[in-house]
Amino acid sequence: MHYRIVLFGVKDTTAAIASYIQDNLCPVDLLVTIHPEVLSKNQVSGYQSLSFLTERYGTQIFETRSYGLKDEETRRFFEENTFELGISMGWQRLIPAGVLERFRYGVFGFHGNCGYLPFGRGRSPLNWSIIKGDTRFILNLFRYDEKADSPNIFANEMCAITPYDTVRTMQYKNMMVSKRLIAKLIEAYREGNISVNRNSRDFDSWYGKRTAEDGKLDFHERTRDLYNLIRGVTRPFPGAFCSCKGERMTVWRAHPFDEILDLSMYAPGEIVDIYDNMLIVRTVDGSLLIEEYECALRPEAGTVLE
Repeated sequence: MHYRIVLFGVKDTTAAIASYIQDNLCPVDLLVTIHPEVLSKNQVSGYQSLSFLTERYGTQIFETRSYGLKDEETRRFFEENTFELGISMGWQRLIPAGVLERFRYGVFGFHGNCGYLPFGRGRSPLNWSIIKGDTRFILNLFRYDEKADSPNIFANEMCAITPYDTVRTMQYKNMMVSKRLIAKLIEAYREGNISVNRNSRDFDSWYGKRTAEDGKLDFHERTRDLYNLIRGVTRPFPGAFCSCKGERMTVWRAHPFDEILDLSMYAPGEIVDIYDNMLIVRTVDGSLLIEEYECALRPEAGTVLE
């Protein structure tokens, strides 16, 4: 078969973009996603089954049994069919060169950071940007090649990372920007004139892979670093965490509380007081108000979170 517009993705953001394209731009002929059994071998934050798109829009779905698109069934599928334009949204793996070559106009996807590609290549860019305290995010729509996040830029757009943003609110902003960039790409596709800029003068830098265990809170760190980590790994990611009397406490929401109050009689990480089930915790340079958390034990004032 011949497929014109193909979407790659596995997440709730994929579903939102698929619906946007179908409702506002053009039909999506094919959606490439993962078979549910792949979840047992891969951690996919924000995963969503996308089968509903077939019922709603008639979209054909291909469920690969390899997130890296390297199993025999997937290889045959791409060899036996033809494709025009691919768009990746919520697909967190490299797409093999053998698949990319099957697309007449290429496969395009998103990557962002505070600078311009190839600066900030690699994994979990939204999480890292918040954790590092960046104040802007440049989202690039670029053409894939066999390398990660190459500076083959079709278009980009910038937005702010405010002190109040979490990784989830930054996903909202990314979705808003992604829709505009995809609309530009579809228009260029219709005109048969998709051009990319490969003349970046920036330098390579890389974000490393993050795992759930990287969300561990260290109360020897400054308040701003604790706050940035919490908001950078909150839902739909696994969340920040610490130990409360030997039990894991997952911290979903917090913010800096006070940097002037004299809390020197408390240890860093110690719960100073509790109001409305929210915890005031001493930090090295002030205090943190933990507003939403999960723990098998009921925290008490005087407990030191470790």
